[in-house]
Amino acid sequence: MPSTGLKILLVEDDELFLLGLRVRLQQEPGLEVVGEAEDGETAIELVSQCPIDIVLLDVGLPGIGGIEACRQIKQQHPKLPVLILTSHSQQALISRLIEAGAQGYCLKGIPAEKLVLALRSVAAGASWWDETATKEIRSQFKSNSTCLNLEEVSNTLSSVNPLTQREQEILLLLAEGQTNQQIANVLYITSGTVRVHVHAILHKLEARDRTQAVTIAIQKGLITGDMSRLNVN
Repeated sequence: MPSTGLKILLVEDDELFLLGLRVRLQQEPGLEVVGEAEDGETAIELVSQCPIDIVLLDVGLPGIGGIEACRQIKQQHPKLPVLILTSHSQQALISRLIEAGAQGYCLKGIPAEKLVLALRSVAAGASWWDETATKEIRSQFKSNSTCLNLEEVSNTLSSVNPLTQREQEILLLLAEGQTNQQIANVLYITSGTVRVHVHAILHKLEARDRTQAVTIAIQKGLITGDMSRLNVN
């Protein structure tokens, strides 16, 4: 059964960058750009008017700006994933993005294949933070900073480094040597969805392959498993 395309709202005020972004994403199977906005106010309106699965949102927008736009979008549509595009990754910015409810960010200039993976991962319920952001999140968690709600930071931590529940399920099945199709059959999802999760797992754990990903996860206590069951072929 063919899967429906992931419906994306692009929010970017640089026309040339927006054009290149749209063209590249439209070339990717399963992705569909259904709306575009050049400022936060327009983005908020479009979210309420169009069927959207994820918002790819630039930070440096005219008007209310990207962070405030993210905050208002999440207030009105709490379950709608927002992935931020930015040229910077300062700790102060990361704190504000977390507070606004973003699921992660990508730096402008990221390879197209990584941006596509980030979009699919965030839309599937994961998060996408790099090492700088992860350190900041842990720092905020330890210091119980007044600028962030502790529960929000804790929830973010659980999806940043400890893997999502679905990713843990897939890793355990990988440890048993199951193929993507076998995992899909067990979890009642498509093999394509399994593939997206596996790519996200490798990215998060900085693993070169599935075997190393399972080993790292067990060593870090992210999943529990019998190492003797690990398929190393």
